[in-house]
Amino acid sequence: MSDAREIGAPRLLLWAEFIGFYVVVPVAVAMFMPPDRLFECLFVFMLAGLALLWATPGFHWNELLGGWRAISWKAVAALSAVTLVAGVIVMQLAAPERMFATLLNHPHRLLIIALLYPLLSALPQEIVFRALWFRRYRDIMPAGNQGMMLNAALFSLAHLMYWNGVVMVMTFVGGLVFAWAHSVRRSFPMAWIMHSIAGLIIFTVGLGIYFYAGNVERPF
Repeated sequence: MSDAREIGAPRLLLWAEFIGFYVVVPVAVAMFMPPDRLFECLFVFMLAGLALLWATPGFHWNELLGGWRAISWKAVAALSAVTLVAGVIVMQLAAPERMFATLLNHPHRLLIIALLYPLLSALPQEIVFRALWFRRYRDIMPAGNQGMMLNAALFSLAHLMYWNGVVMVMTFVGGLVFAWAHSVRRSFPMAWIMHSIAGLIIFTVGLGIYFYAGNVERPF
């Protein structure tokens, strides 16, 4: 019996699927979903992305395991340093009293974040926005810098539900770097590691306050 995934979807169907998944759903969640249900929506969104990746013609999960030798540890260190400096500057300007609050007052909570964030947040997001994007939709997406810019823009849009400019800017810049790691360096592990470390630095510095659903205030 042939694998049903080998039957490719028509381009028009792929476009409709892409727009619905990466544009319509994030905007609808941001506009209509109660803030206390945002994480459940994000989880369902990621499960849907995993299902679409599995349904992609010719895809095999072991494709995510390659690229370890292509990791540029200098680039990982550079992103970490930039994230730390930027985080300190933003916190100093916006909420200096909460800088490093979790690290100083709740180190056990930060330890839990360090253990769970790479697996429960960074990994699913990278699968959806990098592996799925550049595999399933590669034939309809622009290549090169334009493709990475679009990827970063829609990665930022997916965080519209927080209604915060800091979050939108950070996720755009981060998304651009993660897209570069995946599509130029050809290393899914590098994108995942970068995302995991940047996220941990964000929570350590105190910027996690902007990624907390309880702080969401819609502008309407």
